[in-house]
Amino acid sequence: MFEGLPFRHWQSERRGDGIVVLSLDRAGSSVNTLARAVLDELAAIIERLEIEPPAGLVIRSAKAAGFIAGADIREFASYERNGGVLAAIEFGQRVFQRLVELPCPTVAAIHGHCMGGGTELALACRHRVASDDARTRIGLPEVMLGIHPGWGGTARLPRLIGALQALPLLLTGKALSAGAARGLGLVDRVASADGLLDAALAVLRQPPVRPLALRLRAGASNTWIARQILAPLVRKQTAAKVRAAHYPAPFAIVEVWRRGGADIRQRLRLEARSVARLAETPTARNLIRVFFLQERLKSLGDGAEHGIRHVHVVGAGVMGGDIAAWCAYRGFEVSLQDRELKFIEPALVRAKVLFEKRLKTPERIAEATARLRADVAGSGAADAELAIEAIFENPAAKQALYAQIEPKLRAGGLLATNTSSIPLDELRARLIAPERFLGLHFFNPVAQMPLVELVRHDRLDEQAEKRALAFVRAIDKLPVPVAGTPGFLVNRILMPYLLEAMRCYAEGVPGPVLDKVARAFGMPMGPIELADTVGLDAAASVGKELGPFLGLDIPAGLEPLLAAGKRGKKDGQGFYVWREGKPVKPALDPQYAAPDDLEDRMVLPLLNEAVACLADGVVADADLLDAGVIFGTGFAPFRGGPITHIRSVGADALRSRLEQLAARHGPRFAPKRGWDDAALRAGV
Repeated sequence: MFEGLPFRHWQSERRGDGIVVLSLDRAGSSVNTLARAVLDELAAIIERLEIEPPAGLVIRSAKAAGFIAGADIREFASYERNGGVLAAIEFGQRVFQRLVELPCPTVAAIHGHCMGGGTELALACRHRVASDDARTRIGLPEVMLGIHPGWGGTARLPRLIGALQALPLLLTGKALSAGAARGLGLVDRVASADGLLDAALAVLRQPPVRPLALRLRAGASNTWIARQILAPLVRKQTAAKVRAAHYPAPFAIVEVWRRGGADIRQRLRLEARSVARLAETPTARNLIRVFFLQERLKSLGDGAEHGIRHVHVVGAGVMGGDIAAWCAYRGFEVSLQDRELKFIEPALVRAKVLFEKRLKTPERIAEATARLRADVAGSGAADAELAIEAIFENPAAKQALYAQIEPKLRAGGLLATNTSSIPLDELRARLIAPERFLGLHFFNPVAQMPLVELVRHDRLDEQAEKRALAFVRAIDKLPVPVAGTPGFLVNRILMPYLLEAMRCYAEGVPGPVLDKVARAFGMPMGPIELADTVGLDAAASVGKELGPFLGLDIPAGLEPLLAAGKRGKKDGQGFYVWREGKPVKPALDPQYAAPDDLEDRMVLPLLNEAVACLADGVVADADLLDAGVIFGTGFAPFRGGPITHIRSVGADALRSRLEQLAARHGPRFAPKRGWDDAALRAGV
C-alpha cells in the first residue's frame, strides 16, 4: 500500500482482512513524540489511505515505553522563538482532522504514557482501547506549560465525555489510568497488554455503541446555553486557585470552550489562535523553561549504576520515617532504626497510608509493606549499600552515630546525611571513608516534594556522587548537586524570606496578610503557614544554624511558642491553630492596611541570597539554582525561578530597592556580593 513512500518513523502492516496496523517508532528516540517529521509522514500515510481506504486502521506504538509522550517540546520552543506557533498548530490540526474524516473505522491502541498530542491523536480516532497496565496514563498536561491542547484536545474532549468531566482534566492536566478513562467514556475498552491489539481489532470488526447516558451527558453540557451558564462558574472556581495574570491558560481554556459552537472547524480555529497567543506570554516561556530544567535534573542520574538494593535509615521521625517509606514504595528493601519500637511504629502507620494511597491493590500494598521493616537493633546496616542518617540537628550526635554505622556497611557502601543545614566538611571529619559520605537532603513532605539536594564536600569521590545521583533518580526524585556550605541551596535562600516574614509578624502584621501577599506574588503557600507546616522547631533549628552565617537573628515571638509546645501543624498549634490538617486563620480587620513595602521585605531577601549563592558557587550555574529553588520551595514557577525573575525585572532596579529597604529597615537588606554578575542580565 505504501510502496515508494519510505518512512523512518512509521511501520505499516496490511492484514489479510484488509485492516492496516500503523505502528509509531520514532527513529533515534527512546520515546515517541510528535515531531514535525513524524507528522509529515503521518500526513503522507493518511493521504494514501484516503485514496485506498482499508477495512479499518489501528494506530499503536512500537515502543515498549508507551504510546506517545506528546509533541516535541523542543520543536515547540523553536516555533515560539520564530513566531511560527500558529502555523505549526494548524498543520497538526489539519493532519488529525483528515484522520477523523477517513472513510474507515479507526482505533488507537494505547499502552504506557499517552500524553498531550498523543491523547489528541487518540481523540482523532473513532475508538480507543487501552492497556490495563499500571503504567498506562492518559492526559492532556499542556496547561502545565502555560498553554493548552492545540491539536483538537479542547475541541473534541468536552464533546466526547461531557464538559463537566472534560474541563477538570484540561484545567489541571491530570492524567487518568486506563480504568478511569474507561469510566469517563474516553476509552471504549480496557484489555491486557498482551491482548491490546486483539482488542483493537475486535473494536474495528464490531464497533461499540456509546451508552445513551454518555451521549446525553455530552450533548446537554455543550449546548450554547449550558456553555454560557457554566463558563462563569468554572472561571470563578479557577480564579479561587490561580490568578489569571499569573496563569492565563486555564482561563483561556474556559473561554475557548464557551465560544466553541457545533462546527469542529470553528472550535479548532479558536483553539489554535488561543494557543498561539498563550505561547507569547512570559508564563508560557517560563513554564516551558521549567520543563527543560526538570529534564536536565532528570538527566543528572543517567549513565551510572547505583548498585543499591537495601537502604538503612536511622531516625524514624517525620523525615526519616517518610524517607524510609518512600524508598520502600519505590522498590528498595528498607530497614528503619530508632531507639525503641514505639518511635518507629508511627512511621510504619504513615507508610501504610502512603502505600494504600499510591499502590491501590492489596497485592502491591502487601509487597511494599514487606519491604519496610522496623530495626531497633540496627542489624540492617550490615545488609545495606546505603545508610541514611536522619536524626536531630546536632553535629556531635551525628558523628557518634556514624562511628557506629559506618563499620557495619557493606563494602563500598554509601553513608548519607539528611541534615538540612550543617556543613558536611564538619560532619565528615572523623569518618573512615569520607569519600563515600555525602548529603541527601529531602524536603517535607517527602512524598510530595520532588527535589533532593545532593550535598558535596571536599573529599567526596566522583563515583560515589554518580551512584547517589542514580539512586535519587531511581526513587523518582530530582537531584541537584550543591556545595556543602551552611544551608546548602534551598534552606539558605528560603530562610531569609521566612525570618523576615516572622519579623513582620512580630511587628504586628497579621499572619493572613503576610500569607496573602506572598501568594499574590506567586508562592504556593504563605510564609507563616509554611513555617507552621515544616515545624517551628525545625525552622528555629535551621535559623540558629544559619543565623550567624547569614547575619540574621531569630525574630521575637518564636521561642515563646516553642516553649509552650506549639510547634505548628504537627502539634495542632503554632502561629495558627490547625484543625483536620488545615490552618484556622483569624479574620482580618477590614480597616487594616498592609505596609506598602511588605512584598519587597519578604521577597527581596530571598532574591538577595539567591544572588549570593550564585556568586559563592553553591550550584554550578543559574539554571540549576532556579531549578533547585522552584522544585525545592515551589517558588512561583510562572516567574521562572529567582535568577530569571531578577533578569525580567532588572538587576539594577532590584538592587536599588534593596538599598532603599536597608536605609529604612536596617543593614540586613544590604545587597550582597554578586549583583554585578553578568548572569543576572537578561539574555544571558
